Amino acid sequence: MTQSPAPAAQTSAFQRFLNTIERVGNLLPNPSTLFAFLAVVVVLLSWIFARMGVSVTHPATGQPVPVISLLNVEGLHRMLTQLVPNFVAFPPLGTVLACLVGIAVAERTGLITAGLRLIVLASPRRWLTPIVVFGGILSHSGADVGYVLFVPLGAAIFHAAGRHPLAGLAAAFAGVAGGFSANIVLSTIDALLAGITQAAAAVVRPGILVNPAANWYFLVAASVLITAVGTWVTHRFIEPRLGTYTGDAKPEPIKPLSADEKRGLRYTVTAVLGLTGLVLWGTLTEGGFLLDPKNPTFLASYFIRGLIFFIFFYGLIAGLAYGIGARTIRNDNDVIRGMDASVSAMGSYIVMAFFAAQFLAYFNWTNLGTVMAVKGAGVIKDLNLQGSPILLMMSLVIFTAVVNLVIGSASAKWTLLAPIFVPMFMLLGYSPELVQGAYRVGDSCTNIVTPLNQYFPLILGFASRYVPNTGIGTMLAMMVPYSLAFLVFWSLLLIAWIALGLPMGPGAGLTLPPI
Repeated sequence: MTQSPAPAAQTSAFQRFLNTIERVGNLLPNPSTLFAFLAVVVVLLSWIFARMGVSVTHPATGQPVPVISLLNVEGLHRMLTQLVPNFVAFPPLGTVLACLVGIAVAERTGLITAGLRLIVLASPRRWLTPIVVFGGILSHSGADVGYVLFVPLGAAIFHAAGRHPLAGLAAAFAGVAGGFSANIVLSTIDALLAGITQAAAAVVRPGILVNPAANWYFLVAASVLITAVGTWVTHRFIEPRLGTYTGDAKPEPIKPLSADEKRGLRYTVTAVLGLTGLVLWGTLTEGGFLLDPKNPTFLASYFIRGLIFFIFFYGLIAGLAYGIGARTIRNDNDVIRGMDASVSAMGSYIVMAFFAAQFLAYFNWTNLGTVMAVKGAGVIKDLNLQGSPILLMMSLVIFTAVVNLVIGSASAKWTLLAPIFVPMFMLLGYSPELVQGAYRVGDSCTNIVTPLNQYFPLILGFASRYVPNTGIGTMLAMMVPYSLAFLVFWSLLLIAWIALGLPMGPGAGLTLPPI
């Protein structure tokens, strides 16, 4: 006997809406193709607007900024000679790969999986749901490991506890995808988005730095909020709708940690504490080796400036310590193979980065970003909205949430949107860190309700282990309550954050400091 969840109340209009989203999304080209096409569009637009004599006055310098055409001999020479430098200098590329190489060791040796299992196994039953949601949030530290490992683990945990496995799957999926940007630790997505933001912000302020911890304070608070809201939605809506599981699948007991795994975790804790002690010694003691003698503060320390290195190094050291203790590392080849596998999996991203780098370079060379930012800021000023950061940021949240239904990649969307919104809002006095934070709210909340999510078919496969032939409608009926609740409550958190004037992260206020 198999069980199907009670059907959700869905109108034919809603089904048509979902079908429209799917059709529109399928019409979009591959992100790499999209950026190649946009690069061509930028070249053509630069020629058109340059011929029209379009220009603006830079508000900071008072100098005219004309649109520069690339459709001429000089532009051709620039594109020919800067192809490779554009790619190599693309801010997110080196950042992401460097972080991933370190974290790959922790993932490959089994540290991330063992750590998540330990958290769940050590938790009282009443804390099972928040731990599953929070575990999904934490899984972002291992890139996409949460989709592959933690979502089915959430279903297995609930099943073993006598609860409906699809409720556990939904709670884990909500944490992994719906809480995509929330976390208490920094990960590769923080570095990736910060690099894109920095490149966009440089249009207004050349040389500006946006560090990967730019939204950390806000996202730590968001991780607590998303855990609470995800728990409430699971208990209030999802489990009552699913009822008691009566399917044929038998519970699979969650295996306790083996002696090797426990020893690996002990080695990891020792190594991480030792490394953290070294960092604290270098940043908090007078004359510490990680402090800048010209500005001996934590925010100006080389720990913050070299955060990419420390993300890489923490992942590497923690993974090595676990692998040695758990005996999952036999020699250096095991470590290098783990790094190779993770970097190989980034092949499509590297291809996309190549075309995105050309698009971003052309966009900056032509001054289209500056012109659009100044013109857009002028429109907002004419509407008397420049003094309403809440209204501005909520507009960006909703816009991003809608776009996310058809373009799933966080980096692809932000590469498109950052060159427009970051400079425009900066010219109104708002920090790039605030704009990035608003984007991350909208980018997360609708991940779980779009069939265009690249992991959506995988999640359906996991669900079919317990309820055969689970369809998109069944999954959407479970995930829509999470998406709506996350969007509402996370937006309210952002509104409160702005109203209280709290910094988004270390050294990242809501407004721009004077030059």
